[in-house]
Amino acid sequence: MIFKYNVGVVLLVVFSIWGSIEGRSISRFLTEETVGTKWAVLVAGSNGWFNYRHQADVCHAYQILKKGGLKDENIIVFMYDDIANNTMNPRPGVIINNPHGQDVYKGVPKDYVGDDVNADNFFNVILANKSGITGGSGKVLNSAPNDHIFIYYTDHGGPGIVSMPTGVVYANDLINVLKKKHASATYSKLVFYLEACESGSMFDGLLPEGLNIYVTTASNPNESSWGTYCGVGGAGDPCLVECPPHEFKGVCLGDLYSVAWMEDSDARDRQTETLNDQYNMVANRTAANLTYGSHVMQYGDTVLSVDDLSQYMGASSVNHSHVSMNSKLSSQNVDQRDTELFYLTSKYQDAPEGSDEHFKTSAKLIETIAQRSQVDNSVKYIGELLFGVEKANEVLKNVRPAGQPLVDNWDCLKSYIKTFEAHCGKLSSYGKKHIRGIANICNAGIESAQMASATAQACP
Repeated sequence: MIFKYNVGVVLLVVFSIWGSIEGRSISRFLTEETVGTKWAVLVAGSNGWFNYRHQADVCHAYQILKKGGLKDENIIVFMYDDIANNTMNPRPGVIINNPHGQDVYKGVPKDYVGDDVNADNFFNVILANKSGITGGSGKVLNSAPNDHIFIYYTDHGGPGIVSMPTGVVYANDLINVLKKKHASATYSKLVFYLEACESGSMFDGLLPEGLNIYVTTASNPNESSWGTYCGVGGAGDPCLVECPPHEFKGVCLGDLYSVAWMEDSDARDRQTETLNDQYNMVANRTAANLTYGSHVMQYGDTVLSVDDLSQYMGASSVNHSHVSMNSKLSSQNVDQRDTELFYLTSKYQDAPEGSDEHFKTSAKLIETIAQRSQVDNSVKYIGELLFGVEKANEVLKNVRPAGQPLVDNWDCLKSYIKTFEAHCGKLSSYGKKHIRGIANICNAGIESAQMASATAQACP
């Protein structure tokens, strides 16, 4: 009799809960009730004026989280901080992320700037290893078991890597850090948004389920991501609607995937919109015109995508001002690998003919194009030396099926990249696309002595 009475009480409580949450699922209600502190790590991994968009993205992300109620003590920002007060900036002290020009730089914490923006600090911040930090504010992810973590990283990338101002973050190292974070039992759920070329390769075949980590990436493992709100279109490819101010000609104010998720977060009710809702919207907008777009991907524990955005980004009043959710209204989009050429070409066209600036920019443009051609030819020649003329292209450009990692032996990849750079020069943001070819050299079982000999011959 007592047992039946207790069951009745339990049912009464359950029905009471159901009525009080006004149609939301009980599981979501219970999840919301147990969320601890919300944490965020925001990373812009580039520097230089023509990479304006990455720091603009991160500053905008900070403003979203701040308005959502996250505290500065729980938001950790990595950015080189050479944009706002750059001599090229037509609006000193201001950074904008869309053509309407609202400042997103004001108030952004400068936790890790300059050379402190590096892979070691990024990993040690995630793992809350203060003793491993060099420079910066020393702020780390001191999260607890019930806490939620949001990581947003925007930069150049390549197969299996994302860049830093100096050095790179390798996919296997990032996955190992995330596994260690999970093993430390210092978070409940973690969401990771990544903007970079070939960003899917950072997780595809590498991130297991069961870590309570949900990831979306700007592109699949084999394509570029795109800058948006770029410059002022020319006669052959004009900007039609959302055009940046003329003084920003030659730079992109944001990245396509990043602008999509942030403008969505600004415009929607984050207490009702889920991660999956946002994924679908961002995927549709980013791939609206695949001539100038990419395939947004999901990895990890996709079951978390039923969570509402407010669990990671905080809640905020809906703000429809200066936000366009129509994917067909964006300005010029530029392949991230071509943004330097886009900048130099615009600068060359604007320089008075016969001026010093005209000649200097022309020389830099010619040099940049020559360097791109050189790295293309060097990798092609190395492939021909190792595999023969007929098979080289097929081996170097082979893309593994979905679900397989880029490379079997990451130590081999890291070693062969060092070998290549020692002989042929440092891989630029453009040159990093050839990391897939180097990975395939490893996958083909080429010995280190063979790689060294071929590279030395290709780049004497």
